[in-house]
Amino acid sequence: MSAPVEIQSIDQWNAVMRAATDAGQTVVVDFHAEWCGPCKAIAPRYNLLASQTPQVQFLRVDVDAQPLIAETFHVSAMPTFFAIKGTTVVGMLRGADPQGLTRLVQKHAGSNPEEQVALELVILCYKAIRSPGPI
Repeated sequence: MSAPVEIQSIDQWNAVMRAATDAGQTVVVDFHAEWCGPCKAIAPRYNLLASQTPQVQFLRVDVDAQPLIAETFHVSAMPTFFAIKGTTVVGMLRGADPQGLTRLVQKHAGSNPEEQVALELVILCYKAIRSPGPI
């Protein structure tokens, strides 16, 4: 289970984004505020998606604690979620929409069910070749 990383500084943001870019990993960012009721309401869904989608790096940015990061993304309402691949924003959701957040994550998670089935088939074939007998 992987919990979202709470960004504490611009240096941490840069390091996490650089590592994700180098790994080819999608990043989903939750821009929130402590005083924001809708942010608190959708937090359990965000945490659940983080635990279910380990191939994605989930981040949380408090807009009051990290205003420069929020300004860079022109965040004007909370919660706002961004999906980022490399240095490109590939998706955005504004508001506490659980189904919309799930769709955003699934769309940009980097794998779809067909790719997953194909990967599992390749793994099974590899195991069958490497070891005689039942898999």
